[in-house]
Amino acid sequence: MTADDNSNPEETRVAKALARAGVASRREIERMIGLGRVALNGVVLTTPAVKVGPGDILTIDGKVAEDAEPVRVWRYHKPAGLLTSHNDPKGRPTVFEHLPKGLPRVISVGRLDFNTEGLLLLTNDGELARALELPASGIIRRYRARARGRVTQDKLDALKAGITVEGVNYGSIEASLDKAKEGPMGANLWITLALTEGKNREVRRVLEHLGLTVNRLIRLSYGPFLLGELERGAAEEVGPRVIREQLAAWISPAKLPTGNAVGKLSLATSGPRGERRATKAREERKPEKAPPKVYKAGWAKPKVKPRPGPSAGKPRRK
Repeated sequence: MTADDNSNPEETRVAKALARAGVASRREIERMIGLGRVALNGVVLTTPAVKVGPGDILTIDGKVAEDAEPVRVWRYHKPAGLLTSHNDPKGRPTVFEHLPKGLPRVISVGRLDFNTEGLLLLTNDGELARALELPASGIIRRYRARARGRVTQDKLDALKAGITVEGVNYGSIEASLDKAKEGPMGANLWITLALTEGKNREVRRVLEHLGLTVNRLIRLSYGPFLLGELERGAAEEVGPRVIREQLAAWISPAKLPTGNAVGKLSLATSGPRGERRATKAREERKPEKAPPKVYKAGWAKPKVKPRPGPSAGKPRRK
C-alpha cells in the first residue's frame, strides 16, 4: 500500500476505513496502530499512512474488522458526574459504562465535561462523529448555564465578536440573560448560549472570565437534535429518515440508512435507577380510579340488585 492519495480512487486510508466501520475515531485508531494492534493482510502496521482497498483484510487484535454498516445515531441524556470516555485511568465513572443495554459499540460526537449534563450524540460511525465535531461544520450547540455573580446583557452581547481567554481564542458566542435572582451572595443567573466551536470547557471559561461561577451547565441541542424531554440516562435512536434529511452532507451515499424503521432500543434507560424511573413512569401512566359519585339531597339513588348467593339456582329440598 502507499500513502499517495492519487494511487487508486477505491483505496482509503486505514484510519478512515476503520472509523467508517464504527471501530473507533480516527485518532483512537492511530493510537491503536502505534500500539501494534492493527494488521493489514497479516502484516502489523506501524504507521497510519497506509491505504486499503476492497480486497484487503484488516484485523484488530487478531480479529477481522467487519464491513461498514449503515450510519446510526442516538440522542443520549448524559447525567452530571460521568466522564465522556471509554476508560479513565483515575477510575472515574464513564458514559460508556452507564449506557442502556443493547446499544452496539458507539462513539460520542464531541464530549461533555464531567459535571456537564444534557444532550450527547452517539453514533456507530467514527467518520461522521469527526465531521460533526469540526468547527468548519458550522453546527450550533446550545447550552443553558446557571451561574453566580453579576453580568449585564451588554457584556454578553460583546461575546458575539469573539474573546481571548488565557491565550485561547474563542469564536462568536450568542448569549442572553434569561433571568436573575438577587441573593446575599450575589445574583443567581440563568444564561442561554449558542456557539459553533465547542472547545474544551469553553462555556465555563468564558463565563468565568466575565466574573461568573458556573454551578450547572446543560446542553440543550446539537445542530437539529434537541434534548427535549429525554429522561436523564436514557438513549433514543434517531430515525433513518431524519438522518438522511439532516446529515446526508456528512455521510457517503453507500452508508446512508434506508427505510424508516427505528431500532427496538428506543428510550431505554440505564442502570437500576433508570429501571426504577421507568417503572415509576409506567405507574404514573396508569388511569386513576374514578371517584365515587356523590348524589345531592333529594336525588333518587339507583337500586342495587342483590347478588345471587352460592345456593342460587339449586333446587330446594322438600
